[in-house]
Amino acid sequence: MRLIVPAAVVLAMAGSSPYRAAAPQPSSTSGATLFTGARLIVEGDRPPIEDSAFLVDGSRITEVGRRGDVQAPAGAARVDLSGTTVMPALVNAHGHVGFQKDVSFDKANYSRETIVNQLRQYAYYGVGAVMTAGTDAGDISYELRDQPVPGAALVRTAGRGFAMPNAGPGGAAMRDSAYGVTTEAEARRYVAELAAKRADQVKIWVDDRNGSVQKLTPNLYRAIIDEAHKHKLRVMAHVYYLTDARDLVESGVDGFLHSVRDAEMDDALVARIKQKGMYITPNLSINGRGAATQTVPWYDDPILAQVFSPAAIARVRPGQGQNPAAATGRGNAASPGAPSSYEMQIRSLAKLKKAGVTIALGDDSGIQNSFPGYAALQQLERMAESGMTPQQVLVAATRTAAEVLRLNDMGSLAPGKSASFVVLDGNPLDSLANARKISKVYLRGQEVDRAALRAQWTKSTGGSR
Repeated sequence: MRLIVPAAVVLAMAGSSPYRAAAPQPSSTSGATLFTGARLIVEGDRPPIEDSAFLVDGSRITEVGRRGDVQAPAGAARVDLSGTTVMPALVNAHGHVGFQKDVSFDKANYSRETIVNQLRQYAYYGVGAVMTAGTDAGDISYELRDQPVPGAALVRTAGRGFAMPNAGPGGAAMRDSAYGVTTEAEARRYVAELAAKRADQVKIWVDDRNGSVQKLTPNLYRAIIDEAHKHKLRVMAHVYYLTDARDLVESGVDGFLHSVRDAEMDDALVARIKQKGMYITPNLSINGRGAATQTVPWYDDPILAQVFSPAAIARVRPGQGQNPAAATGRGNAASPGAPSSYEMQIRSLAKLKKAGVTIALGDDSGIQNSFPGYAALQQLERMAESGMTPQQVLVAATRTAAEVLRLNDMGSLAPGKSASFVVLDGNPLDSLANARKISKVYLRGQEVDRAALRAQWTKSTGGSR
């Protein structure tokens, strides 16, 4: 798969700023706003514009430059952002919605109300769009995709994913959300059903959950990939084992939503992933190398408590007497002195980046005890542990993730693009931890009322968050 962004916007070089570019003046000045004074990260890998100015009309950016180079039309509002850094809204290429409701994780929670609340949680933390990967029942996510809710992240959906019967997502509440298929004809029929609904991608699970379920067999996932490509749909795979990853690459899968986790990727596999034009969302554990290695353990981060209840946060804290640095489950090292699964994923990511493989932000949030929006901010810092620079991480979390989701008007800040951006009280190019210092969030030209959302969530009781 080759990721190509249509050249919808051409930046014209003019004046003293190499970034200054103008679009036609707004037809109505009543909706125009001039933002001035911020350090503006137009794209993560380009030098920011210091003391910037950018003009927004409705949901779009119309002009970008330095202060003094961009003139506000008569009647435009003005917002002074001096002392802040502005960056594009994050884009999350792998999440889930609808099942988590405070401490309850159950398919009975799956409703429009729950999903909209989670899309607002994403928005609160500066995530402007999320791909929900294969666990969507019914048509709610399709409807929200086509009719976005103000103040909430955009949603893209893979509808229902594919696995063997009752062998899809790891959580029991999600297990039957996937199509359980046993024949190639059945698999192709369901792909056609997704195509008729205009699904954004197709999701497959190829994992035996440590031997507890049957993996989707090669003949079935090859039929799914073939049929999806006939309908011009890309296929993203949940993968665990190195041997499966090799075969999926040769079978034509378009992206991996996890890295290989039982071994470090070898150079030959990395080269084939690059040659095939695939993408990967690493989905590194939010715990990283262990909470004890962090100056403040992530579950004690004050901005987490702004959105999620004490009871929900308590569920992720290490139990009494438990070593917070210890790994759990399949992530344990095979033997003393051997690298853990997390360390192998970090090494693989370093190889993938060096080879020039397309890397996008994806955090698998919305599964049990993974917090929508907040997990993306943690993922930025986890990705940097592989040696990726802040610039490279920001590109993966904005422009590249937008390309993966074919959101051609997101991922950068330029004339014609969506006015979806985050105002920070720190520079993430200096430290990715500064991406958590959120002052304001704007989505599609409108400021997200974070104070009102905080008040709503703080008042929530009895599992309504």
